[in-house]
Amino acid sequence: MTLDLTKEWLPRLLEGMKYTVAITIGAFILALLLGLVIAVMRLDRRRWYLYVPATIYVEVLRGTPLILQLFFAYFALPAMGIQLSPLTAAILGLGANTSAYLSEIFRGAIRTVDQGQWEASAALAMDWPTMMRSVILPQAMRIALPPTGNYAVSLFKDSALASTVSVAELLFTGQVIGSETFRYMEIYALIGLLYLAVSYPTSLLLRRLETHLELSRPRSRKKPSVPAPVEAEKEPVS
Repeated sequence: MTLDLTKEWLPRLLEGMKYTVAITIGAFILALLLGLVIAVMRLDRRRWYLYVPATIYVEVLRGTPLILQLFFAYFALPAMGIQLSPLTAAILGLGANTSAYLSEIFRGAIRTVDQGQWEASAALAMDWPTMMRSVILPQAMRIALPPTGNYAVSLFKDSALASTVSVAELLFTGQVIGSETFRYMEIYALIGLLYLAVSYPTSLLLRRLETHLELSRPRSRKKPSVPAPVEAEKEPVS
């Protein structure tokens, strides 16, 4: 790969990168919101009217291919009168798919919060929304941060599938350049470097944030051990 070719291709690839980043951010925000709602709906099996539809949502999206969900959003929804642009369909498909996985992460993190926190909140007469917002969710999100960060990086790479619904993102732009120049080896190598240039620093940043939160987490103080009382020696009975 020559420097001249890189300079020639880079502006077009960076234009495609804008769509890749836009898809990633939009889909991740959607996944966070939907994932949290679905997680809360699945906390209590007794509320079957919430638990059952949320469980169906999770199992369907986790049990079918992501590319099928993208095709459904872009090609099938218009048959129902819902017309989406390629960018909107990509964000909807990727966001919905990721939300199914994040919901399980959030649900597990919420259940990991110490039972004493729930009891203390109830003792303070907090209503359920206030308890979740002020006590439970802040602790749960700290626990959920590492796997959520991993899914964010994975979503950035999965955004390449948006090319299948005609979004001119990074990979789609590279395919167009490759069809024009037939320099597929060079163009795909450059695309790989661009993905790596974004995903690797993001992974390092998330790792540092995780370490910072771990260090700032209050640790339980151990009570000083109290020595066992020493019994007084009994005098021999004369």
